[in-house]
Amino acid sequence: MKLKSQSTSLILFWFHCLFQDPFYQLFPHLQPQAGEMAGRRERCSRCGVQLLVPHEAQSIQCSVCQAVTRVRPNDPLIEAQDSIRLATNCVKGFISKVSSNINTMATSMSNYPMQGPYYDGHRPQRIQPPSLLLPVSVHGRKRALLCGVSYYGRTYRLKGSVNDVRCMRYFLVERLGFPSESILVLTEEETDPLRIPTKRNIRMALQWLVQGCQSGDSLVFHYSGHGSQLRDMNRDEMDGYDETLCPLDYDTEGMILDDEINATIVRPLPHGAKLHAIIDACHSGTILDLPFVCRVNREGYYMWEDHRYLSTTYKGTSGGLAISLSACDDHQSTLDTMALSGNAMTGAMTYSFIQALQNEPGLTYGRLLNTMRCAIRDAKPGSQLNGPIASFIRKVFITTQEPQLSSTEKFDIYSKPFSL
Repeated sequence: MKLKSQSTSLILFWFHCLFQDPFYQLFPHLQPQAGEMAGRRERCSRCGVQLLVPHEAQSIQCSVCQAVTRVRPNDPLIEAQDSIRLATNCVKGFISKVSSNINTMATSMSNYPMQGPYYDGHRPQRIQPPSLLLPVSVHGRKRALLCGVSYYGRTYRLKGSVNDVRCMRYFLVERLGFPSESILVLTEEETDPLRIPTKRNIRMALQWLVQGCQSGDSLVFHYSGHGSQLRDMNRDEMDGYDETLCPLDYDTEGMILDDEINATIVRPLPHGAKLHAIIDACHSGTILDLPFVCRVNREGYYMWEDHRYLSTTYKGTSGGLAISLSACDDHQSTLDTMALSGNAMTGAMTYSFIQALQNEPGLTYGRLLNTMRCAIRDAKPGSQLNGPIASFIRKVFITTQEPQLSSTEKFDIYSKPFSL
């Protein structure tokens, strides 16, 4: 009877704490985190890790094992049932723990080291997925998102986007040591519907790229597809237009704005981590909305243009370094071409980027940028002609495409080695 009375008192005490701030002092691992109220938690279908899912999401990709988990629709009744189930499990675990040593309850509760987000009825502990499902490269090393949009069946179809992604994946894995399991590919040739480059899937993939990012991580975002511009509504663009990426379903779902890309993969970047975006699309000069844009003339002289004054919104990182290499300036266009590869349709920027790094390992950012520009310039139609007439044709009648460099930090482009 004494134990029963104690248990009843403990239940009442627990429910009293449940709706008071001291509850979170006793159970800090259950404290809602920043932004958690905007989503709910689901466990990964493969490794069991708990994931924070936005309310509107229908699926989410685990940052640990890369498995895609379909989530239940937002049902208030289901959420209420989950909350009751969680509370019941916590009560059972609490009573079991206290009944084993009632006299030391207060001390153990205030000093107990919380090691994980789960409560198994006896003591908090971290649930780890099997070691074979943990890619060792996810943290402290390298991760990449490669997105190629071809727009099959459309009049504006691109023929080189998938080739670009294939070339970039091979280059990252075989030449730069990126583990294949740490590379997420989105193209229309993928059989998994969550890896088709729709707006929703690209957004989810961008979140996956930076999820759990830590110091020492090296992230790569490569996009090959259409880019465009929309009228700038928040007045943070020098030319009055936002730069955009065009997902497969952009005609019905809309484009992805540079403001959103910056907020998703640039601002969360922690100290010691770095992100390289390689964007092979039209109007992509400032597609990441980075604070500094490098202007390089034909003679190779450069200066950093400060864009911070244009926006009241912070466009930098959380201490990391973000660098963007884009196919052309904001007012320029790009084209697929066979002029560089000779036998396959590719984006001029992607191909010249890979070729420059393969031909000259250890080159600087300035050298890389100038090499890419020269390769694209020389490969333009009419480059097989010689003399002043050919020069006139190239300068006047051929659309200019000059790769651009932007960054969250200013640096000497001719002394800083390029490194992924």
